[in-house]
Amino acid sequence: MVSVLSLWLPILVSAVFVFFVSFILHTIFTYHNSDFKALPEEDRVFNALDGIKIPPGDYIMPHAPDNKTRQTQEFKNKVEKGPVALLTVMENKMPGMGKTLTQWFVYCIIISVFAAYIAGRALGPDADYLAVFRFTGATAFIAYTAALWQDSIWYSRKWSSTIKSTIDGLIFALLTGGVFGWLWA
Repeated sequence: MVSVLSLWLPILVSAVFVFFVSFILHTIFTYHNSDFKALPEEDRVFNALDGIKIPPGDYIMPHAPDNKTRQTQEFKNKVEKGPVALLTVMENKMPGMGKTLTQWFVYCIIISVFAAYIAGRALGPDADYLAVFRFTGATAFIAYTAALWQDSIWYSRKWSSTIKSTIDGLIFALLTGGVFGWLWA
């Protein structure tokens, strides 16, 4: 067994590697540019929503607060008429990247901590590279990708976007596993 604290270096280095590779994937490569499309007649939608002053949050339309409401003919008619949509409303300002990038880096560290914990419980300090790579890489893969699939299953997010993010997660997992195998206790 290896303590998580003794694995601070691979935790930090793997988080840094993932952070910078994710930057490269999202700024140099353009395959994520097609994840979202513009609304048809976007200006009309902007103008229609402008006076409503929707606070930031997640919304669904039509909305049914409970199963009883979902069973009413009125609700079913709204669904059939459409549009049916999930909507995330953000603050009316250009998003600052500092907070987002900080949160992403902390998230990368947390994933590496869990990878360290699982591998540390399963392996000894003299574990070989491939064993460390398998445990930490598999843990990181699950952490970076599995929850994304739920959005395609439950919320109709395009599977192509989820698959692209899963490929990103595979790259992040390979990096994490490689760093841990390299720097293992």
